[in-house]
Amino acid sequence: MEVWEKVLIDSKKYLEEDVHAQVGCIECHGGTSDTDDKELAHEGVVAKVSADPMKACGSCHIDYAVKSQSNIHRLQTGYQDVLSNRGGDFTDPTFVTAYNNHCTSCHADCGDCHISRPSGLGGGLISGHKVKKIASVWLTCGGCHSARIADDYRGNHEGIPGDVHWAKQGMVCTKCHNSEDYHAPSHGTRYDGAQSPSCEDCHEDIRSAAGAIEQHDDEHLDKLACQTCHAAGAYKSCFGCHTGIDSKDIKFYSTEPSQMTFKIGLNPNQSEERPWDYVLLRHSPGNPELFDFYGENLLPDFDALPTWKYTTPHNTQRNTPQNETCNACHGQDELFLLEEDVDPALRAANERVIVPEDRVPGYLSDQPAPGVSEEEEGGT
Repeated sequence: MEVWEKVLIDSKKYLEEDVHAQVGCIECHGGTSDTDDKELAHEGVVAKVSADPMKACGSCHIDYAVKSQSNIHRLQTGYQDVLSNRGGDFTDPTFVTAYNNHCTSCHADCGDCHISRPSGLGGGLISGHKVKKIASVWLTCGGCHSARIADDYRGNHEGIPGDVHWAKQGMVCTKCHNSEDYHAPSHGTRYDGAQSPSCEDCHEDIRSAAGAIEQHDDEHLDKLACQTCHAAGAYKSCFGCHTGIDSKDIKFYSTEPSQMTFKIGLNPNQSEERPWDYVLLRHSPGNPELFDFYGENLLPDFDALPTWKYTTPHNTQRNTPQNETCNACHGQDELFLLEEDVDPALRAANERVIVPEDRVPGYLSDQPAPGVSEEEEGGT
C-alpha cells in the first residue's frame, strides 16, 4: 500500500470514528472559517495545540488539563531540579536559552502520548489523526524511555534476559504504571515521595517468605533494594553529553558511547520510603561542560549531585547471577561502585554513592563459592 493511501484511510477513520472530529479542525487548531482563500483560512493555525492543554483539551478533559499544569512529564521538574541543584540559574537568559534548546525535547504534551510519536522519535501522527487513550505503549512510553527501560524490559540487550513480568506474563507498562502516575502532579524526580509502584504492591509475602528464602531475612530486606538482587544483569548507562549549534544553526546534543553496567552503590535517596543502604546505580550523561557552548561555568555547583544515580532497572528475574549463592555477591568487588570505577574528575560529585572498600560485604568462608551449589560444596 502506498503511503498516501494509508494517510487517506487513516484520515477517513478519524473523520468517521473519532469523537474529536465532530468539533472540527478550527476548534482546536485555530484558523479562519467561511473562506476559500488558503492563506486566510490558515491564518493563526497552530499545529501542536496541546502545548496549551487548558485551551486545547480543557473544555472536555478539565481534570487532566488541570493536572497537566503541574505534571512531571510536561514540566520536566526532574531536569529542572537537578540543574538547579548543580547551580543552574533559571533567571539567567543564557542558561535558559541552553536549557530550552536542548532539554525541552523530552517535554511531553497531551498530543505526544495520545496522538503522535514523541519528538525523540521524530514526531509524526500515529494512525492518522485518531486520538487514542494510549497511542502505543512501545511508541509512547518506549519512545522516550527506550534503551534505559523499554529495551531492558523486553530483553533487547544481547545476552541479558528481559523482565519476567514481560516474558511470562506479557505485562505492558500500564499494568504497573496507571494513568494517575502519568498525570500526577510533579514532585521533583520520580524517586521522590512514596514508591509508586512498589514491588510489595503485588509481592506482599516478601517478608513472610523469609523462612523459605534465606536472603529475605530482615537484614537483607532492610539494607538492599529489591533490584539489587533481582535485576537480571547489566543495564544501559549513558555517559557524557555535549550540546551546541552546528554551522546551519541547528541545535544538537551528542553523547559519548553508552555502556552496559551493573553497579551496586550507596543509596543517594535514602528516606523513610527508601531506607536501604545499597541500591543499583546507573550513570547519567551529565558533565560539568554540558552547557559550555553558551557560556563559562553555567553549572558552578556540578558536584552537588552524583552522576551515578539511583535506578530501578526493568529486567527483573527471580534467579540472577548475584543471588545464585551468598558469595555470588559477598566479596565480589566488581559488582560494587568503587572509587577506581569513577572518572577522577567526577569523584567529588559521586563521593556519597561510591562504596568504600571496607563496606563491600565480605566473602563468607562457610558458604559455597560463586557457581558452586551447596550440594557440590558438601561433596568436595
